[in-house]
Amino acid sequence: MRRWRRFLTALAGTALVGTTLVGTTSAVAAPSAAVQADRGSGTHCSGQGRVRTPGAAFQTIACLDDLTTAGTSVSGHTVPAQYAGLHAEGTVNPSGVPGIQVDGFFPDTSTTNTTHGWNHDSQFVVRLPDHWNGGLVVTGAPGVRGQYANDLIIGDWVLAQGYAFASTDKGNTGAGFFHDGAHPGDAVAEWNQRVTQLTIAAKIVVAQRYAHALRRTYMTGISNGGYLTRWQLENRPWLYDGGVDWEGTLFRADGPNLLTYLPAALRNYPAYKQGSAAAHDAILAAGFVSGSEFLWDFHYPVYWDLTQRIYREEFDPDYDGALEAGTPFCASGTPACDADYDYASRPRAVPDAVAKVQLTGRIGRPMLTLHGTLDTLLPPSTDSDVYQTLIAQEGRGGLHRYYRIEDGNHVDGLYSSFPDRLRPMLPCYRTAFSELAAWVEQGEPPTPSGLVSRPLTGDLVNGCALR
Repeated sequence: MRRWRRFLTALAGTALVGTTLVGTTSAVAAPSAAVQADRGSGTHCSGQGRVRTPGAAFQTIACLDDLTTAGTSVSGHTVPAQYAGLHAEGTVNPSGVPGIQVDGFFPDTSTTNTTHGWNHDSQFVVRLPDHWNGGLVVTGAPGVRGQYANDLIIGDWVLAQGYAFASTDKGNTGAGFFHDGAHPGDAVAEWNQRVTQLTIAAKIVVAQRYAHALRRTYMTGISNGGYLTRWQLENRPWLYDGGVDWEGTLFRADGPNLLTYLPAALRNYPAYKQGSAAAHDAILAAGFVSGSEFLWDFHYPVYWDLTQRIYREEFDPDYDGALEAGTPFCASGTPACDADYDYASRPRAVPDAVAKVQLTGRIGRPMLTLHGTLDTLLPPSTDSDVYQTLIAQEGRGGLHRYYRIEDGNHVDGLYSSFPDRLRPMLPCYRTAFSELAAWVEQGEPPTPSGLVSRPLTGDLVNGCALR
């Protein structure tokens, strides 16, 4: 145990620079005999004096009556704006999970994350419930959000199951995330490094708090968090026992990737709105599914344009010269317009930048993937369908199950606008997580891969059967 802990501490990075407790100005002292005596006890917040996040430059610790968003949104220990729009109205979440919350940041030079007024990236949160089941769930923010983005859709539920929970901002945030790093692709590459760093540190923090070794560690996330899950299980499988990939982003140097299909959507959407059948067909040919048209009017201004421009800037900053992330909503034909971007014709340096972060399918632990059939940001045909094939080609199909959720979209926030055409993904994610745990811990085979049909009756917001 001591040898394992020293090894993980070394991997986590530099020693803790400064640690203060919420409500005090004193540094955390070495645990007293009385504190050491409570190791393993179930008393409220026992062991918090032992908690020192390895490698962190700063941390604060709070003993809370409720670690879920029902409590943290009131106490100020989460940021609801970071998880806005990710869940459907009517989602029922558990609450009343007492325990310890650790907030802090690892050493970093970028300052995009302004949460807590820290103006410091690589922020993290670790939550340690009083009643622990022996497990840890690690995640990273979707999109370019902060470390609390998964609190409502993932954190609340896994904490109520008894898991410790750790989440990172991935090392950079916001629409200007591409400023981080010295070379194209560096900002995204840092995401993976920060997840590994937090996983190692969180394992040690859990051992400090509970005085017991972890039994299970799971990696999970949505969108870019799903990408992180895939990458960790491919490249750091020894840190985890399994993972749930909720519509992870696919980066492939030779395609497909965001930059191979979003330009076609941007280029053709204006003509499609004018009634052009050819433009409509071109968007479908790019990978967007027939039947998703009712979502295009939302995705064009909210997702397609911004996503193309900021990720193109991350991997191919020379395309638009001195501009940063191009010209919003530029018309095709405008110089350096992202609607006219052609990934296949760009210099070799561009796919080389993507290659830094690309996925291969070589997962080393069990993983379940979920993807909505109406995902209109990451269409399944350009993403998880391809990734399933990659996994099979690598001979890892036995470790993977893939569920296509009929009428699921990229985020559940639009469900209330189209309740007759969409279904929330969150309840299916929770079912998948339970099946993963049963697969890993009891050897129960998960539901076979396939289409999960939309039920005709029942509570779609809070229930989902994969079988």
